[in-house]
Amino acid sequence: MAKKSMIARDEKRMKKVAKYAAKREAIKARINDPHATPEERYAAAQELQALPRDASPTRVTRRCRVTGRPKGVYRKFGLSRNKLREAAMRGEVPGLVLSSW
Repeated sequence: MAKKSMIARDEKRMKKVAKYAAKREAIKARINDPHATPEERYAAAQELQALPRDASPTRVTRRCRVTGRPKGVYRKFGLSRNKLREAAMRGEVPGLVLSSW
């Protein structure tokens, strides 16, 4: 089980990412605009850097929905490898068949 503080920190980051998502997209559109002058692009880049670090989506860690484990999480299921295996053994994951040979 992950520390409660780490899980809470990631939830806080997710809220901040959602809060600044529209603003980030607008600034990035100005940076990638082919008709913008270099000065405008530089100003937009400075504005993007002025946003909080936690507003960047790459700072959010995927975590297991059951345990909060940050590593070995399958995107498709939202579970860590350990809990996914346990759920598959109980037959709780539809369409997932464990292979054996």
